[in-house]
Amino acid sequence: MAAIDPGRAVANLRELARLTGNDDGAQRLAWTETWKTANDWLRAELASIDGVRVESDAAGNLWATAPGDSERFVIVGGHLDSVPNGGWLDGILNVLAGLEVLRAQAPESRPLTLKLVSWADEEGARFGRSLLGSSAAAGSLEPDSVRGLTDSEGVALPDALREHGVDLDHALDARAQLDGAAAYLELHIEQGPVLESIDKPMGAVLGTFGVERHAVRFTGLHAHAGSTPMDVRRDAFLAAARSALAFREDATARDDVRATTGFVRVSPGIVTAFNGTCELSLDQRALDPDVLADMLATAKQDSERIAAEEGCEVTWERIWQIEPIPFDAELIDMADAVIGEVAGTSFRLPSGPLHDAAEMARVIPTVMLFVKSLRGLSHTKEEDTPVEDLELSVRALDELTRRTLRWAA
Repeated sequence: MAAIDPGRAVANLRELARLTGNDDGAQRLAWTETWKTANDWLRAELASIDGVRVESDAAGNLWATAPGDSERFVIVGGHLDSVPNGGWLDGILNVLAGLEVLRAQAPESRPLTLKLVSWADEEGARFGRSLLGSSAAAGSLEPDSVRGLTDSEGVALPDALREHGVDLDHALDARAQLDGAAAYLELHIEQGPVLESIDKPMGAVLGTFGVERHAVRFTGLHAHAGSTPMDVRRDAFLAAARSALAFREDATARDDVRATTGFVRVSPGIVTAFNGTCELSLDQRALDPDVLADMLATAKQDSERIAAEEGCEVTWERIWQIEPIPFDAELIDMADAVIGEVAGTSFRLPSGPLHDAAEMARVIPTVMLFVKSLRGLSHTKEEDTPVEDLELSVRALDELTRRTLRWAA
């Protein structure tokens, strides 16, 4: 059995941070030259592993295959792309830890084939559509729903994909890559404060939160700030502000859910008038679908009551929705046991952020490992995890991969 080298994974993380970042952080936006630089680096590293085959699929995902006794396979995966000015660990830890797992296990005999995948455009930072490559492989991508997306400079998504050899109309051909897949494993930084707050280096992930995301528009009547008495105003901003507080209060009263108002837009937005219209966003997340549905129903009831009290009307428009996606119970147990053995202690927790693992869980048994994030920070250059915990996480992924290969055989 070849020994895993966690230190090399950390060194490679630092090397790619140097190659693909600047003083503001990581700059590996998907479908850019910087992202391609990271992909080229990964291809070169994979080429040095004897017996490993490397290919790209129809959605731009990069695959490396170490054959086993059976063509059925276990996948270890992650993503190289980042948000603008991102951190040195988000996504890329998964891939570079998986690279070390592949290095250690490729020369060995095993009952199943082992694959490493680097998913294309997990973040959606450039065009707004997250999980693009993994959703194509899972078959949930609807090409027409993303065809009209453009970036901040007006570049259309299909054109950007074409520059990297991907035809949007054939992206779903990537589904063939999962023929024979037995399980999917993903390591990720937590991106939140839970593990650090309970002094745990790692945790086994129960699944990803479902998301309800809406634009909520309050309509009143704007008028002069000086001439309109307080008791006859129809101030849409106040209706929206009171509703945002109600959304927060409802979430705070529940166990382990999220509710966030991200944007607020008012009109006319001048100092000499109160606002006749106000639109805000509401992002709600929960692991239990019934809880998520009740949160949404409660938010709508609260907004309608408050709008009426303020002399306003309210309408809701769904921006996006995804159901809660639980991970495989047996793999969760296995991951929890491995973490306990490698790190000395473990913990089970849900994932608030979405991950490629959510798409894989639609079609094959899936689990994730989380490693502690300092101060809960991510999507920022201040993102960090202690090196000793990073190395523990690479060891845990290696051992979980070995057990999963036996479990799935």
